[in-house]
Amino acid sequence: MTETSDRVLTAAPVLDGHNDLLWTLRGRCGYDFAHTDLAVDQSDAGLHTDLPRLRKGGVGGQFWSVWVPCSEPHPVTTTLEQIDAAYAMVRRYPADLAFATTADEVERAMAAGQVASLLGAEGGHQIGNSLGTLRMLHRLGVRYLTLTHNDNTDWADSATDEPVHGGLTDFGRDVVREMNRLGMLVDLSHVSAQTMHAALDVSTTPAFFSHSSARALCSHPRNVPDDVLARVGATDGVVMVTFVPGFLTEECHAWMDAMTAEEARLGATDPGVGAADRADIKPWLDANPRPPCTVADVADHVEHVREVAGVRAVGLGGDFDGIVATPDGLPDVSGYPALLAELADRGWSESELAGLTSRNALRVVREALAAAEPR
Repeated sequence: MTETSDRVLTAAPVLDGHNDLLWTLRGRCGYDFAHTDLAVDQSDAGLHTDLPRLRKGGVGGQFWSVWVPCSEPHPVTTTLEQIDAAYAMVRRYPADLAFATTADEVERAMAAGQVASLLGAEGGHQIGNSLGTLRMLHRLGVRYLTLTHNDNTDWADSATDEPVHGGLTDFGRDVVREMNRLGMLVDLSHVSAQTMHAALDVSTTPAFFSHSSARALCSHPRNVPDDVLARVGATDGVVMVTFVPGFLTEECHAWMDAMTAEEARLGATDPGVGAADRADIKPWLDANPRPPCTVADVADHVEHVREVAGVRAVGLGGDFDGIVATPDGLPDVSGYPALLAELADRGWSESELAGLTSRNALRVVREALAAAEPR
């Protein structure tokens, strides 16, 4: 860790916008923390996340994804099981993790040397077309809802599905308004550009992307176009730049599309999801290694977001344990200092880097809650 990274991470530990550890643990061990003990390094098990490496990476806050697949037949029930697992994880490691639902609670956990643990639901299908379910997820501590995952919902268009709604339906706009009223972050990662604009037309709080990068540098539809980035800046919002290689370079975009096509050929229910734990795709991965992709490519996306949306609009959303490959230099949650060092070499000040690591995201979390209606 460079001296600059050390100073920045001491003053402003990373608050990462998205980590899929819980779903990975569900499939591997049924959330059995005796089987997979996060207190010890799990590199040999192929995980990106554990407590020692969170410490090494300077992570002081994490939005744990409580995602379930779009194909899940009982999405609300499975989401509740994911939330239950998050609570169990925090209880298991009380000296290291602290549950958090507000920016103040995040800062208290960081000051105490714990990793603040927030929850984000990664798909509008997880509310079962019910504002009541949305409200109950909020009561259970969920602080963002991604409006879609890979497939459209009945009320919002996804970036990776054929559009059918023209962005949001009337009910979709009601969802956004209710999230504003609750103080939940309206997460626009995964949605189509038209849905991004439709949500921004309705929402009264800062724009929020939990794990997306810049479409100007990589044309993947999961990324944020420049006209939307300009609106992010206008709302004083944040884009938490992700480390998914397929969202960083055109070569990796083509490689990821080919991998998804192979998964579909092999009969995967959710191609592009959970490939790292699927044995049948491993021969293809061995024969088709990831194209070049490095920490410098991530830094390029961070700088593009800053250029278009402003320095207050940058954050980090690694998507660790939700991706089959990572960029060179960012192998797991221990890698954040390498990105800070790269940006410091490009002239970023320590105050700008502190905004990137957590202060910008904490501002947006705080402002969303401040806009909530008293209950």
